Amino acid sequence: MKLRYSTTSPFVRKCMATAIEAGVVNDLELEKANPWDPDTDVIEQNPIGKIPALTRDDGSILFDSPVICEYLDSLGKPPRLFPPEGDARWRAMTRMALADGLMDAAILRRRELMRPTDERSSWWAERQLGVVTRAADAMEQDAGTYRGIDIGLLATAVALGYLDFRMPDFAWREGRPDLAAWYEEFSSRPSIRNTEPYE
Repeated sequence: MKLRYSTTSPFVRKCMATAIEAGVVNDLELEKANPWDPDTDVIEQNPIGKIPALTRDDGSILFDSPVICEYLDSLGKPPRLFPPEGDARWRAMTRMALADGLMDAAILRRRELMRPTDERSSWWAERQLGVVTRAADAMEQDAGTYRGIDIGLLATAVALGYLDFRMPDFAWREGRPDLAAWYEEFSSRPSIRNTEPYE
């Protein structure tokens, strides 16, 4: 299997962490990609032009991260990161959606602030900051119920790690003691420790 990746993408990190948890990381061939490059060939794997994209051994292509993560999880041995059914599944999937939304907003805000000053929209940047803040607050409210590991909690850890990486001034731990305590313990997992983003 070939995974198009970037060392800074939180969505790629989520897939890599899933592969580690599932025990299939050594089955992945990694190929760097820059989806922001106007000449990128990522669109050959994903018409939307985003990473990650996974080419399976039969040549078929999967995207984006929720699909890739569930596929990688299906290749491993139980217990699964994706609960098969019932309330546990919907809880895990909703937590992943919240984490993914936080990461999307953090990326959009960063891209906006990278534009020339006279082309930036402060309204748009503040809107994305509001999304990040509300998502982190919702995680804090839920953190007391976090137990074990599933795809929702893995995605949550990746999202918080992305804030440390790209938005350190946001200081998400302030006022969120339960979430901070949970992350301190959870982030010691090899799947999180060994996938930290870097330039």
